[in-house]
Amino acid sequence: MIEGIQIVHFVGIGGIGVSAAAKWCLAKGKVVSGSDCAASAITDDLERLGAIVSIGHAAANVPAGVQLVVYSPAIVETNVERAQGSELGARELSYPQFLGEMSKGYSTIAVSGTNGKSTTTAMLALMLEAAGYDPTVIVGSLVPSFPLGNLRVGNGRFLVVEACEYRANMLEIHPEMIVLTNIEADHLDFYRDVDHIRETFQAFVDKLKGKGLTVWNEDDAQSNRLIVDRGVTYGFDGKSDYVGLSRSTVDGIQAVETNQGTLRLKIPGAYNAMNALAATSAAMELGVPFETCARVLSTFTGIWRRFERVGQFNGAEIVSDYGHHPTAIKATVEAAREFFPGRRIVLCFQPHQHSRTHELFDEFVESIATADEIVIAEIYGVAGRTEGKAVSSRDLVAKIEGARYASSPEDAERMLRDIVRDGDIVIVQGAGDIDAVARKLV
Repeated sequence: MIEGIQIVHFVGIGGIGVSAAAKWCLAKGKVVSGSDCAASAITDDLERLGAIVSIGHAAANVPAGVQLVVYSPAIVETNVERAQGSELGARELSYPQFLGEMSKGYSTIAVSGTNGKSTTTAMLALMLEAAGYDPTVIVGSLVPSFPLGNLRVGNGRFLVVEACEYRANMLEIHPEMIVLTNIEADHLDFYRDVDHIRETFQAFVDKLKGKGLTVWNEDDAQSNRLIVDRGVTYGFDGKSDYVGLSRSTVDGIQAVETNQGTLRLKIPGAYNAMNALAATSAAMELGVPFETCARVLSTFTGIWRRFERVGQFNGAEIVSDYGHHPTAIKATVEAAREFFPGRRIVLCFQPHQHSRTHELFDEFVESIATADEIVIAEIYGVAGRTEGKAVSSRDLVAKIEGARYASSPEDAERMLRDIVRDGDIVIVQGAGDIDAVARKLV
Protein backbone atom coordinates (compact mmCIF):
# COMPACT_ATOMS: atom_id res chain seq x y z
CA MET A 1 0.00 0.00 0.00
CA ILE A 2 2.77 2.49 0.94
CA GLU A 3 4.73 1.94 -2.26
CA GLY A 4 1.85 3.21 -4.39
CA ILE A 5 1.43 6.46 -2.43
CA GLN A 6 3.34 9.58 -3.39
CA ILE A 7 2.17 12.41 -1.11
CA VAL A 8 2.36 11.81 2.68
CA HIS A 9 1.65 14.15 5.59
CA PHE A 10 2.93 13.39 9.12
CA VAL A 11 1.26 14.79 12.24
CA GLY A 12 3.81 14.79 15.06
CA ILE A 13 6.71 14.66 12.59
CA GLY A 14 9.26 15.70 15.22
CA GLY A 15 8.97 12.45 17.19
CA ILE A 16 11.89 10.05 17.11
CA GLY A 17 9.83 7.29 15.47
CA VAL A 18 7.57 9.33 13.20
CA SER A 19 10.56 11.30 11.89
CA ALA A 20 12.25 8.06 10.84
CA ALA A 21 9.16 7.08 8.86
CA ALA A 22 9.15 10.52 7.22
CA LYS A 23 12.85 10.20 6.31
CA TRP A 24 12.17 6.77 4.78
CA CYS A 25 9.42 8.27 2.63
CA LEU A 26 11.78 11.04 1.51
CA ALA A 27 14.42 8.46 0.63
CA LYS A 28 11.82 6.65 -1.47
CA GLY A 29 11.14 9.82 -3.45
CA LYS A 30 7.80 10.71 -1.87
CA VAL A 31 6.57 14.23 -1.23
CA VAL A 32 6.61 14.71 2.55
CA SER A 33 5.05 17.37 4.72
CA GLY A 34 4.31 17.42 8.42
CA SER A 35 3.79 19.39 11.58
CA ASP A 36 4.76 19.40 15.23
CA CYS A 37 4.11 21.59 18.24
CA ALA A 38 7.70 22.85 18.41
CA ALA A 39 10.77 23.15 16.22
CA SER A 40 13.73 20.92 17.08
CA ALA A 41 16.95 19.52 15.68
CA ILE A 42 14.85 16.69 14.23
CA THR A 43 12.47 19.02 12.38
CA ASP A 44 15.44 21.06 11.16
CA ASP A 45 17.01 17.89 9.73
CA LEU A 46 13.75 16.96 8.01
CA GLU A 47 13.58 20.38 6.35
CA ARG A 48 17.15 20.00 5.12
CA LEU A 49 16.19 16.64 3.63
CA GLY A 50 13.30 18.22 1.73
CA ALA A 51 10.25 17.90 3.98
CA ILE A 52 7.85 20.82 4.38
CA VAL A 53 7.49 21.23 8.15
CA SER A 54 4.97 23.49 9.90
CA ILE A 55 5.14 24.40 13.58
CA GLY A 56 1.71 24.18 15.15
CA HIS A 57 -1.32 22.26 13.90
CA ALA A 58 -3.64 23.76 11.27
CA ALA A 59 -5.80 22.40 8.48
CA ALA A 60 -3.84 24.52 6.01
CA ASN A 61 -0.70 22.46 6.75
CA VAL A 62 -2.17 19.46 4.93
CA PRO A 63 -1.44 19.56 1.16
CA ALA A 64 -4.38 19.39 -1.22
CA GLY A 65 -3.21 16.24 -2.97
CA VAL A 66 -2.41 14.27 0.20
CA GLN A 67 -2.89 10.51 -0.16
CA LEU A 68 -1.81 9.33 3.31
CA VAL A 69 -1.79 10.94 6.75
CA VAL A 70 0.50 9.29 9.32
CA TYR A 71 0.07 10.41 12.91
CA SER A 72 1.88 9.90 16.19
CA PRO A 73 -0.11 7.81 18.71
CA ALA A 74 -0.11 10.94 20.88
CA ILE A 75 -2.26 12.80 18.32
CA VAL A 76 -5.96 12.67 19.14
CA GLU A 77 -8.64 11.72 16.61
CA THR A 78 -10.10 15.25 16.65
CA ASN A 79 -6.80 16.86 15.58
CA VAL A 80 -7.49 19.40 12.82
CA GLU A 81 -4.92 17.91 10.45
CA ARG A 82 -6.30 14.41 10.82
CA ALA A 83 -9.76 15.82 10.15
CA GLN A 84 -8.51 17.71 7.10
CA GLY A 85 -6.80 14.62 5.71
CA SER A 86 -10.04 12.69 6.08
CA GLU A 87 -11.93 15.51 4.35
CA LEU A 88 -9.48 15.30 1.44
CA GLY A 89 -9.98 11.53 1.15
CA ALA A 90 -6.56 10.51 2.40
CA ARG A 91 -5.95 7.21 4.12
CA GLU A 92 -4.96 7.42 7.80
CA LEU A 93 -2.36 5.31 9.59
CA SER A 94 -0.91 5.62 13.06
CA TYR A 95 2.89 5.39 13.19
CA PRO A 96 2.72 1.76 14.45
CA GLN A 97 0.32 0.90 11.62
CA PHE A 98 2.70 2.54 9.13
CA LEU A 99 5.52 0.34 10.44
CA GLY A 100 3.23 -2.66 10.02
CA GLU A 101 2.57 -1.80 6.38
CA MET A 102 6.26 -1.12 5.82
CA SER A 103 7.24 -4.44 7.41
CA LYS A 104 5.21 -6.37 4.80
CA GLY A 105 7.77 -5.39 2.16
CA TYR A 106 10.79 -6.84 3.98
CA SER A 107 12.04 -9.82 5.93
CA THR A 108 11.42 -8.01 9.19
CA ILE A 109 13.34 -8.47 12.43
CA ALA A 110 11.42 -6.89 15.32
CA VAL A 111 13.30 -6.05 18.51
CA SER A 112 10.88 -5.73 21.41
CA GLY A 113 10.69 -5.87 25.21
CA THR A 114 10.48 -3.57 28.20
CA ASN A 115 14.15 -2.49 28.29
CA GLY A 116 17.09 -2.44 25.90
CA LYS A 117 15.21 -2.24 22.59
CA SER A 118 17.05 0.71 21.04
CA THR A 119 20.56 -0.44 21.91
CA THR A 120 19.89 -4.03 20.83
CA THR A 121 18.35 -2.80 17.57
CA ALA A 122 21.40 -0.65 16.85
CA MET A 123 23.87 -3.43 17.69
CA LEU A 124 22.07 -5.98 15.51
CA ALA A 125 21.71 -3.54 12.63
CA LEU A 126 25.43 -2.71 12.69
CA MET A 127 26.28 -6.42 12.70
CA LEU A 128 24.10 -7.03 9.63
CA GLU A 129 25.60 -3.97 7.96
CA ALA A 130 29.15 -5.19 8.64
CA ALA A 131 28.26 -8.61 7.21
CA GLY A 132 27.12 -7.01 3.95
CA TYR A 133 23.39 -7.61 4.40
CA ASP A 134 22.63 -3.90 3.74
CA PRO A 135 19.57 -3.72 6.04
CA THR A 136 16.99 -0.99 6.39
CA VAL A 137 16.76 0.06 10.05
CA ILE A 138 14.37 2.13 12.15
CA VAL A 139 15.48 2.75 15.72
CA GLY A 140 14.01 4.91 18.49
CA SER A 141 17.28 6.76 19.03
CA LEU A 142 20.16 8.17 16.98
CA VAL A 143 22.98 5.89 15.84
CA PRO A 144 26.21 7.89 15.32
CA SER A 145 27.29 6.03 12.17
CA PHE A 146 23.89 6.33 10.44
CA PRO A 147 23.85 9.50 8.29
CA LEU A 148 20.12 9.82 8.98
CA GLY A 149 20.49 9.04 12.70
CA ASN A 150 17.34 7.07 13.46
CA LEU A 151 17.08 5.52 10.00
CA ARG A 152 19.30 3.48 7.73
CA VAL A 153 18.03 2.93 4.20
CA GLY A 154 19.41 -0.28 2.72
CA ASN A 155 18.88 -2.31 -0.42
CA GLY A 156 18.88 -5.70 1.29
CA ARG A 157 15.87 -7.80 2.23
CA PHE A 158 16.04 -7.17 5.99
CA LEU A 159 14.21 -4.51 7.98
CA VAL A 160 15.40 -4.22 11.58
CA VAL A 161 12.81 -2.31 13.56
CA GLU A 162 12.33 -1.35 17.19
CA ALA A 163 8.85 -2.65 18.07
CA CYS A 164 7.34 -0.77 21.02
CA GLU A 165 5.03 -2.60 23.40
CA TYR A 166 3.02 0.49 24.44
CA ARG A 167 -0.69 -0.06 23.64
CA ALA A 168 0.35 -3.40 22.09
CA ASN A 169 1.81 -1.49 19.14
CA MET A 170 4.21 -4.32 18.29
CA LEU A 171 1.23 -6.41 17.17
CA GLU A 172 1.04 -4.21 14.05
CA ILE A 173 4.42 -5.56 12.88
CA HIS A 174 4.71 -8.57 10.56
CA PRO A 175 8.01 -10.15 11.66
CA GLU A 176 10.02 -13.12 10.50
CA MET A 177 12.21 -12.88 13.60
CA ILE A 178 11.47 -11.45 17.04
CA VAL A 179 14.28 -10.51 19.41
CA LEU A 180 12.78 -10.25 22.89
CA THR A 181 14.81 -8.47 25.56
CA ASN A 182 12.63 -8.88 28.67
CA ILE A 183 9.10 -8.44 30.04
CA GLU A 184 8.39 -6.24 33.06
CA ALA A 185 5.54 -4.19 34.44
CA ASP A 186 5.31 -0.90 32.57
CA HIS A 187 2.72 1.18 30.68
CA LEU A 188 0.19 0.36 33.36
CA ASP A 189 -2.04 3.13 32.03
CA PHE A 190 -2.84 0.62 29.27
CA TYR A 191 -2.03 -2.83 30.64
CA ARG A 192 -3.82 -4.26 33.67
CA ASP A 193 -0.69 -5.87 35.11
CA VAL A 194 2.41 -7.83 34.11
CA ASP A 195 0.24 -10.86 33.22
CA HIS A 196 -1.58 -8.72 30.66
CA ILE A 197 1.77 -7.58 29.26
CA ARG A 198 3.05 -11.15 29.00
CA GLU A 199 -0.18 -12.29 27.34
CA THR A 200 0.24 -9.54 24.75
CA PHE A 201 3.81 -10.63 24.07
CA GLN A 202 2.50 -14.17 23.72
CA ALA A 203 0.16 -12.93 21.00
CA PHE A 204 3.15 -11.28 19.30
CA VAL A 205 5.27 -14.42 19.48
CA ASP A 206 2.32 -16.45 18.17
CA LYS A 207 2.51 -14.48 14.91
CA LEU A 208 5.65 -16.50 14.12
CA LYS A 209 4.09 -19.95 14.48
CA GLY A 210 5.54 -22.27 11.87
CA LYS A 211 7.29 -19.51 9.92
CA GLY A 212 9.77 -17.62 12.07
CA LEU A 213 12.19 -17.56 14.97
CA THR A 214 12.02 -15.96 18.41
CA VAL A 215 15.32 -15.09 20.08
CA TRP A 216 14.55 -14.66 23.77
CA ASN A 217 16.16 -13.99 27.13
CA GLU A 218 16.18 -17.18 29.19
CA ASP A 219 17.25 -15.26 32.31
CA ASP A 220 13.96 -13.33 32.29
CA ALA A 221 11.24 -14.84 34.46
CA GLN A 222 8.27 -13.58 32.45
CA SER A 223 9.79 -14.59 29.11
CA ASN A 224 10.20 -18.09 30.49
CA ARG A 225 6.43 -18.31 30.82
CA LEU A 226 5.90 -17.80 27.08
CA ILE A 227 5.10 -20.72 24.80
CA VAL A 228 7.53 -20.36 21.91
CA ASP A 229 7.06 -22.46 18.77
CA ARG A 230 10.58 -22.00 17.37
CA GLY A 231 12.99 -20.34 19.74
CA VAL A 232 16.64 -19.69 20.40
CA THR A 233 17.72 -18.59 23.87
CA TYR A 234 20.45 -16.38 25.28
CA GLY A 235 21.42 -15.62 28.87
CA PHE A 236 23.89 -16.08 31.69
CA ASP A 237 22.09 -18.99 33.36
CA GLY A 238 24.27 -21.66 31.74
CA LYS A 239 21.43 -23.43 29.92
CA SER A 240 20.90 -21.12 26.94
CA ASP A 241 21.89 -21.69 23.31
CA TYR A 242 24.06 -18.57 23.48
CA VAL A 243 25.56 -18.42 26.96
CA GLY A 244 27.31 -15.59 28.73
CA LEU A 245 29.85 -17.31 30.99
CA SER A 246 31.33 -14.34 32.85
CA ARG A 247 31.66 -10.58 32.77
CA SER A 248 34.42 -8.24 33.95
CA THR A 249 35.31 -4.57 33.60
CA VAL A 250 38.86 -3.24 33.45
CA ASP A 251 39.94 0.28 32.43
CA GLY A 252 36.61 1.18 30.82
CA ILE A 253 36.30 -2.00 28.77
CA GLN A 254 33.71 -4.64 29.60
CA ALA A 255 34.71 -8.19 28.62
CA VAL A 256 31.94 -10.76 28.22
CA GLU A 257 33.04 -14.38 27.91
CA THR A 258 30.52 -16.48 25.98
CA ASN A 259 30.32 -20.03 24.65
CA GLN A 260 31.11 -18.52 21.23
CA GLY A 261 34.10 -16.40 22.26
CA THR A 262 34.84 -13.07 23.93
CA LEU A 263 32.86 -9.87 23.38
CA ARG A 264 34.49 -6.57 24.37
CA LEU A 265 32.32 -3.51 24.96
CA LYS A 266 33.10 0.17 25.43
CA ILE A 267 29.71 0.66 27.08
CA PRO A 268 29.05 -0.33 30.69
CA GLY A 269 26.62 -2.47 32.62
CA ALA A 270 25.20 -5.96 32.89
CA TYR A 271 22.22 -4.79 30.86
CA ASN A 272 24.46 -3.85 27.93
CA ALA A 273 26.20 -7.21 28.17
CA MET A 274 22.75 -8.78 27.83
CA ASN A 275 21.88 -6.48 24.91
CA ALA A 276 25.11 -7.52 23.20
CA LEU A 277 24.33 -11.20 23.78
CA ALA A 278 20.82 -10.73 22.33
CA ALA A 279 22.13 -8.99 19.21
CA THR A 280 24.91 -11.54 18.72
CA SER A 281 22.51 -14.45 19.07
CA ALA A 282 20.12 -13.00 16.49
CA ALA A 283 22.90 -12.05 14.07
CA MET A 284 24.51 -15.49 14.22
CA GLU A 285 21.12 -17.13 13.60
CA LEU A 286 20.99 -15.01 10.44
CA GLY A 287 24.42 -16.27 9.36
CA VAL A 288 26.71 -13.52 10.62
CA PRO A 289 30.03 -14.93 11.89
CA PHE A 290 30.83 -14.44 15.59
CA GLU A 291 34.03 -12.62 14.64
CA THR A 292 32.00 -9.98 12.79
CA CYS A 293 29.69 -9.52 15.76
CA ALA A 294 32.63 -9.17 18.13
CA ARG A 295 34.37 -6.65 15.86
CA VAL A 296 31.27 -4.48 15.65
CA LEU A 297 30.75 -4.52 19.41
CA SER A 298 34.40 -3.65 20.10
CA THR A 299 33.94 -0.31 18.31
CA PHE A 300 30.35 0.40 19.40
CA THR A 301 30.27 3.54 21.53
CA GLY A 302 26.53 3.59 22.17
CA ILE A 303 23.63 5.65 20.89
CA TRP A 304 21.91 8.93 21.70
CA ARG A 305 20.73 9.17 25.32
CA ARG A 306 21.71 5.61 26.26
CA PHE A 307 24.50 6.15 28.79
CA GLU A 308 25.68 8.86 26.43
CA ARG A 309 28.81 10.60 27.72
CA VAL A 310 28.11 14.15 26.55
CA GLY A 311 31.09 15.96 28.08
CA GLN A 312 32.38 17.42 31.34
CA PHE A 313 31.39 20.11 33.83
CA ASN A 314 33.69 21.22 36.67
CA GLY A 315 35.76 18.06 36.20
CA ALA A 316 32.69 15.81 36.41
CA GLU A 317 31.62 13.36 33.71
CA ILE A 318 28.11 14.18 32.40
CA VAL A 319 25.99 11.25 31.17
CA SER A 320 22.59 11.59 29.50
CA ASP A 321 20.29 8.58 29.64
CA TYR A 322 16.74 7.94 28.44
CA GLY A 323 15.93 5.37 31.15
CA HIS A 324 12.57 6.00 32.78
CA HIS A 325 11.73 2.63 34.35
CA PRO A 326 12.95 1.67 37.86
CA THR A 327 14.97 -1.25 36.51
CA ALA A 328 16.72 1.05 34.04
CA ILE A 329 17.60 3.59 36.74
CA LYS A 330 19.11 0.99 39.06
CA ALA A 331 21.02 -0.69 36.21
CA THR A 332 22.43 2.65 35.03
CA VAL A 333 23.71 3.58 38.48
CA GLU A 334 25.27 0.12 38.85
CA ALA A 335 26.90 0.47 35.44
CA ALA A 336 28.37 3.83 36.41
CA ARG A 337 29.84 2.33 39.59
CA GLU A 338 31.44 -0.47 37.57
CA PHE A 339 33.00 1.81 34.97
CA PHE A 340 33.99 4.55 37.43
CA PRO A 341 34.82 2.80 40.71
CA GLY A 342 35.13 4.95 43.81
CA ARG A 343 33.55 8.02 42.24
CA ARG A 344 30.45 9.80 43.54
CA ILE A 345 27.28 9.16 41.51
CA VAL A 346 24.98 12.18 41.17
CA LEU A 347 21.57 11.31 39.72
CA CYS A 348 19.27 13.94 38.26
CA PHE A 349 16.07 12.11 37.40
CA GLN A 350 12.86 13.34 35.80
CA PRO A 351 9.97 10.87 36.10
CA HIS A 352 8.06 10.36 32.86
CA GLN A 353 4.27 10.30 33.13
CA HIS A 354 2.22 10.59 36.32
CA SER A 355 0.56 7.21 35.88
CA ARG A 356 3.87 5.34 35.65
CA THR A 357 5.19 7.18 38.70
CA HIS A 358 2.06 6.29 40.67
CA GLU A 359 1.93 2.63 39.62
CA LEU A 360 5.65 1.93 40.20
CA PHE A 361 6.18 4.39 43.08
CA ASP A 362 7.89 2.01 45.55
CA GLU A 363 10.16 0.62 42.81
CA PHE A 364 11.19 4.17 41.85
CA VAL A 365 12.03 5.01 45.46
CA GLU A 366 14.24 1.93 45.77
CA SER A 367 16.10 2.43 42.49
CA ILE A 368 16.64 6.20 42.75
CA ALA A 369 18.03 5.81 46.29
CA THR A 370 21.00 3.80 44.93
CA ALA A 371 22.74 7.03 43.85
CA ASP A 372 24.88 9.13 46.22
CA GLU A 373 23.41 12.57 45.48
CA ILE A 374 19.90 12.92 44.06
CA VAL A 375 17.92 15.65 42.34
CA ILE A 376 14.40 14.77 41.22
CA ALA A 377 12.73 17.14 38.76
CA GLU A 378 8.96 17.46 38.63
CA ILE A 379 7.20 14.74 36.61
CA TYR A 380 7.10 15.18 32.83
CA GLY A 381 3.42 14.99 31.95
CA VAL A 382 2.39 13.21 28.75
CA ALA A 383 -0.81 14.32 27.04
CA GLY A 384 -3.37 11.56 26.63
CA ARG A 385 -1.50 9.16 28.91
CA THR A 386 -3.78 9.02 32.00
CA GLU A 387 -2.19 12.04 33.65
CA GLY A 388 -4.86 12.43 36.32
CA LYS A 389 -2.96 10.57 39.05
CA ALA A 390 -2.37 12.79 42.10
CA VAL A 391 1.36 12.28 42.41
CA SER A 392 4.35 14.64 42.32
CA SER A 393 8.10 14.27 42.40
CA ARG A 394 7.81 15.85 45.85
CA ASP A 395 6.32 12.53 46.99
CA LEU A 396 9.42 10.65 45.81
CA VAL A 397 11.73 13.18 47.48
CA ALA A 398 9.87 12.75 50.77
CA LYS A 399 10.69 9.02 50.73
CA ILE A 400 14.39 9.29 49.80
CA GLU A 401 16.83 10.59 52.38
CA GLY A 402 18.86 13.53 51.13
CA ALA A 403 17.02 13.85 47.82
CA ARG A 404 16.33 17.36 46.48
CA TYR A 405 13.21 18.50 44.64
CA ALA A 406 13.48 20.59 41.46
CA SER A 407 10.34 22.27 40.17
CA SER A 408 11.63 22.32 36.58
CA PRO A 409 14.63 21.25 34.45
CA GLU A 410 16.00 24.79 34.85
CA ASP A 411 15.74 24.47 38.62
CA ALA A 412 17.49 21.08 38.43
CA GLU A 413 20.32 22.62 36.39
CA ARG A 414 20.86 25.35 39.01
CA MET A 415 21.02 22.73 41.76
CA LEU A 416 23.52 20.60 39.85
CA ARG A 417 25.80 23.59 39.30
CA ASP A 418 25.98 23.92 43.09
CA ILE A 419 26.23 20.19 43.91
CA VAL A 420 28.61 18.79 41.29
CA ARG A 421 32.30 18.63 42.05
CA ASP A 422 35.44 17.39 40.38
CA GLY A 423 35.44 13.62 39.82
CA ASP A 424 31.66 13.12 40.03
CA ILE A 425 29.67 11.03 37.57
CA VAL A 426 26.47 12.95 36.83
CA ILE A 427 23.61 10.95 35.31
CA VAL A 428 20.86 13.11 33.82
CA GLN A 429 18.06 10.62 33.26
CA GLY A 430 14.50 10.47 31.99
CA ALA A 431 12.45 10.32 28.79
CA GLY A 432 11.16 13.91 28.93
CA ASP A 433 12.95 17.22 28.36
CA ILE A 434 15.56 16.71 31.11
CA ASP A 435 18.21 15.90 28.48
CA ALA A 436 18.61 19.64 27.89
CA VAL A 437 20.15 19.92 31.38
CA ALA A 438 23.02 17.62 30.40
CA ARG A 439 23.66 19.58 27.19
CA LYS A 440 23.62 22.94 29.00
CA LEU A 441 26.02 21.79 31.72
CA VAL A 442 28.68 20.91 29.16
